[in-house]
Amino acid sequence: MPVMDRVVASIPQPFRDVALRHAELIKFAIVGATTMVFDLTIFYSLSLTVLESKPVVAKVLSGVLATILSYILNREWSFKNRGGRERHHEALLFFTISGIGVLLSAAPLWIANNVFDIREGATSLTALVIIDFVLNYVIGNLLQMAFRFWALRRFAFPDENGRGVIANPLDEFDHHGNPRTDTELNDDDLDPDGQQAPFMGHS
Repeated sequence: MPVMDRVVASIPQPFRDVALRHAELIKFAIVGATTMVFDLTIFYSLSLTVLESKPVVAKVLSGVLATILSYILNREWSFKNRGGRERHHEALLFFTISGIGVLLSAAPLWIANNVFDIREGATSLTALVIIDFVLNYVIGNLLQMAFRFWALRRFAFPDENGRGVIANPLDEFDHHGNPRTDTELNDDDLDPDGQQAPFMGHS
């Protein structure tokens, strides 16, 4: 998503440094929000039409599609610098971690219902919907996102610069937020301090 990199590049200092220090976390959160909207869109599109009588099937399908989208976006954007695993091992770890994340996201609702019987105290449908939303999409999502962010960096994408791409994506832009040419990028690689090294002749 080069558009987001360009947006970050245009942020004034010192806020840009803060964004850079937490770039992976910010991108991971954006991907999480995107896939949640995607999941809800697919679920309601199916459960209110062709799968109206089978909402569980609709949820399974939307969840699987959202997880696949999450893998693609996280691998190619959130953790695009990271690697260290063969592709099939990486994918297996990603989906395993995501599966654990699903269980963690459901844990607050399960505890509230089975330990504290919190739903028994709900006096209206609106109260019940609010309770489920807070437990599932607020507390549950925060819990699973924190776990997945740590676990994906630790296990699925352990090598910080494993794919040999630019470590800082904003190196691709100048201080005005404009794309830099290949010549400028190569010059920086050869002379990162901006000073031309003296020519050393052969004796």
